[in-house]
Amino acid sequence: MSKIEYGLQLYSVRDISEKDLRLALKEVASLGYKYVEFAGFFGNPADTVKSWLNEYGLTVSGTHTGMDCIADDKIEETISYHLAIGCKNLIIPWADWSTEEKLNDNIDLLNRAQKRLANEGIRLGYHNHSEEFFKTGYGKVVEDELISRTDVDLEIDTFWAFNAGKDPVELLDSIKDRVHIIHLKDGIPTDATNRNIGHAFDGVTGLSLGSGKAPVKAVREWAIKNGVLMVVESEELNPTGIEEVKRCIDFLRSLDK
Repeated sequence: MSKIEYGLQLYSVRDISEKDLRLALKEVASLGYKYVEFAGFFGNPADTVKSWLNEYGLTVSGTHTGMDCIADDKIEETISYHLAIGCKNLIIPWADWSTEEKLNDNIDLLNRAQKRLANEGIRLGYHNHSEEFFKTGYGKVVEDELISRTDVDLEIDTFWAFNAGKDPVELLDSIKDRVHIIHLKDGIPTDATNRNIGHAFDGVTGLSLGSGKAPVKAVREWAIKNGVLMVVESEELNPTGIEEVKRCIDFLRSLDK
């Protein structure tokens, strides 16, 4: 079996990337990560970022890009940047779902932007936290709304789904036609009594892969079986981002044997 490749969400090394994106890419590549998911470009031009990716033998699996960047007045600039760095997946990492009006506006924008992005060969996705799995104050479950009212990809953050009381593998199986990239993440989830939209993050502790309670091995096996890209994300900087994501890939390599 060929060696399994893993990617990294660069938020995991934000203690470096926010100051020196090139150094972050160099360090990540040296650990053996093969692709990256950007969480901002920090003012670096697209051609420069592309040159760094080439220099360190990395590809870009996607970006976490805010909703504001797919608005009608900014989407063309966003498309140009993604095409220049060779990125075919634009993923929205969060949105404000606090009112039903905002829900409807967000759904409309996602559907409108998806059509424009698809014309350029770019997929649009949405990345969940835990709140999207709970009923809002106006009675809607955001993840259900995304599934039923859009065709966007669903980048499942498997730890945040687990934190919401979901079995990540069962969830992935139920929507596998919509899943092309997942986040591999570990940690200690909130107590079951906190599984609601107001307290989902109470007491949560992020940990490197293999150190927490999430079913990382089972999720990894599902991703391999279904040909889904695995992007590692680590929430903490313990004691630095690089040291934390090194523990993550060391754990994953131990499973490759």
